[in-house]
Amino acid sequence: MDMCEERMVLCGANAYERKYYYNERFRQIPQSVQDELHIICVLFTEEVGGIFKIVFEPDGGVSLETEAEEDDIYYDEIGSGLLVKEIRRKREELLQSLSLYYRALILKEDMSQLLEEEA
Repeated sequence: MDMCEERMVLCGANAYERKYYYNERFRQIPQSVQDELHIICVLFTEEVGGIFKIVFEPDGGVSLETEAEEDDIYYDEIGSGLLVKEIRRKREELLQSLSLYYRALILKEDMSQLLEEEA
């Protein structure tokens, strides 16, 4: 399968294992952005539990995903939905920048065209 046809996890946190994962394929992203992503993921799972992931879609879009184990009575499903919306609203610029990064460097789209779309 072509890399551009599949989803790719950028990072995530797991409240059950108390672990954070960062995809080393994206180590070129500035450390300050990596640190911000780390904070977002860990704080999300600390607040609502479960598993939280930031994923690149095949078209370069960025998805925020959350899930929980079936028997997890502590997972806050309503809170997770609200928190995803809040992250999307407060971190809109970061998520757009990540999408541009992915589309330019991974999907090899024309940078001048991408910048025109953003303007």
